[in-house]
Amino acid sequence: MNQTPAIHLTDLRKSFGSLQAVNGVNLTINPGEVVALLGPNGAGKSTTIDLALGLAQPTAGRAELFGGDPRSAIVQGRVGAMLQGGALLPTLTVAQSVALVAAAHKHPLTVAEALERARCTEIAKQKVSKLSGGQMQRARFAVAVVSNPDLLFLDEPTAAMDVEARRTFWQSMREFTDEGRTVVFATHYLDEADTYADRIVMLSSGRVVADGTPTEVKAVVSGRRIRAGFDFAWTPAVEDALRALPGVRSLDHRAEQLTIVSEDSDLTLRALLAAHHDIHDIEVTAHTMDDAFLALTEGAAALGEPASATLGESEPANQSALTTNGAAR
Repeated sequence: MNQTPAIHLTDLRKSFGSLQAVNGVNLTINPGEVVALLGPNGAGKSTTIDLALGLAQPTAGRAELFGGDPRSAIVQGRVGAMLQGGALLPTLTVAQSVALVAAAHKHPLTVAEALERARCTEIAKQKVSKLSGGQMQRARFAVAVVSNPDLLFLDEPTAAMDVEARRTFWQSMREFTDEGRTVVFATHYLDEADTYADRIVMLSSGRVVADGTPTEVKAVVSGRRIRAGFDFAWTPAVEDALRALPGVRSLDHRAEQLTIVSEDSDLTLRALLAAHHDIHDIEVTAHTMDDAFLALTEGAAALGEPASATLGESEPANQSALTTNGAAR
């Protein structure tokens, strides 16, 4: 069944003088997807969001929301946004701020419902100028959802929130996405992307370097990590022997904690236990989103031109799936 994409970006580019902030982004996001935009500072995440919303004009390429001009979708109330640069009037209360935005839309949520969704009911009567950083983020979220949008953009939504506030925020976001809404969020918290996104789009130097599910993106980094405590004396000879164990890719130790990255953790661990009966507190873990993030973004930077990867069932989700733009020429 044909479905009009919620977001369709075609060869999107944006230059600021000699700086190419967005450099040929092609991206399609369908209704109901929850997509995380990841990348280091300066990767082009915020600029891509601004272009998708029509807040900035592309140097080249095209951005469409629901098959048309972004501004049209916004006027229709189909799009909400919580941006880093968004400011609320300091003299208004949280409830008044939400009501002001609600008045500009045809079919908004009630103010009370928007406040409840954003967990802002208890701060509804507080003036914006008196809010803490975390409270301000929640108030901005209430303003973003009051239009009852089909598509929501969030740029660093949990910045300034403590751990409990972040958890509460994502609980309210789950309620929003459970209704089939589309959410695109940029974040520096990689655990948030891993936990809450259906799909991760990773940017580096203004280009997409990976696009897939969290599991697929993490699988770009092969192998597993073995951690164990040890009681034996650490000597150069011991280190050389450990590095020679089958499957070992890298080795590190701090105090009495050993960390091995292995291509075959089962093989490595059997050999390790055979050689050292005195290791203890063994832990074997898969690589994290942090590992994949570093591998993809640092690897792209080292090549001079970003690598591009679309991870999915049609190709292996590992480093060999990455192809450089230069190699494609």
